[in-house]
Amino acid sequence: MVLVTGGTGLVGSHLLYQLTRQRNDIVAIHRRSSDLQLVKRIFGYYTDTADALFAKITWKEADITDITSLQEVFLDSFKLVYHCAAMISFDSKDYYELRKVNIKGTANLVNLSLENEVEKFCFVSSIATLDELPGQKFVTEGNEWNAELKHHGYAITKYGAEMEVWRASQEGLDVIIVNPGVILGPGLWNTAAGKLFSSVAGGFKYYTEGITGFVGIEDVIKSMLLLMKSTIKNERFILVSENLPFRDVLDQIADCFAVKKPSIKVSKTLTEVAWRLDSLKSLLMGSPRRLTNHTARSGHHKNYYSSEKVISALDYDFQPVAVTVRNVCEIYMKEKEVTS
Repeated sequence: MVLVTGGTGLVGSHLLYQLTRQRNDIVAIHRRSSDLQLVKRIFGYYTDTADALFAKITWKEADITDITSLQEVFLDSFKLVYHCAAMISFDSKDYYELRKVNIKGTANLVNLSLENEVEKFCFVSSIATLDELPGQKFVTEGNEWNAELKHHGYAITKYGAEMEVWRASQEGLDVIIVNPGVILGPGLWNTAAGKLFSSVAGGFKYYTEGITGFVGIEDVIKSMLLLMKSTIKNERFILVSENLPFRDVLDQIADCFAVKKPSIKVSKTLTEVAWRLDSLKSLLMGSPRRLTNHTARSGHHKNYYSSEKVISALDYDFQPVAVTVRNVCEIYMKEKEVTS
């Protein structure tokens, strides 16, 4: 049997779609507040048999921070575990909750995987845990965490989660860690990179000159499945299709939607002012943060990542970002036509 955590997220839902096409013994855990219909909707982007595929999944209510509920899930015997669940926030107010979900939750899962003799464990991490070295052109899997640098809470807790996974590998659990770049995929239009599409479609006007690694959701899932089927173990792999300026990706999305491209350049000075004003507004009004110091500054960073390791290990070809963008835009437009 296969266990998937975070099945209602972008990675988890697309992973479940691919798994249901291959097998019937799939268990996915979800919290009480999760929207399972979202998963079925995402299946519907790719097939006319979404209901039948969705019915293959055994859904179990559990929280990765609640060891008792997880122990009940692990009464089943799992051969493979895909750990996609995580909390994503760049608001400092969420730091302790981030630690609870990302570090403690991961520790719970690897411990139970060890106890129940799971054969292989895949953890979805992030390029946020890989620090650039001075004078280095591309960040690789050999880059280590630099504790002397200032990191945001999300990166710290994903790194802490990785340490739990590596610890479990030393105790006998075969593991794979993937570190995707910015994941482009359809479905979650108001969160993560999905917001790039909905914002540009709505007339977003601003851009920064930062550069980072982007990857399509299909490549993330295919790489995970291939790595888990392979004999490779106790390794990490960066998953990045291309390193591109944020502006280029925004322009590609705008071209697909046939809308005006973002044309107002946002300077570093302006973003420094903006996140501070947003912080003050949040403090005075109790509203959620829309712009943190991390999100403001990351738009100006220029980081380049190498996927040569996974390309060589799997003889893999990544889909160009332009193709991914076009496919996601087509799904977005079709969905809006149906709901309008």
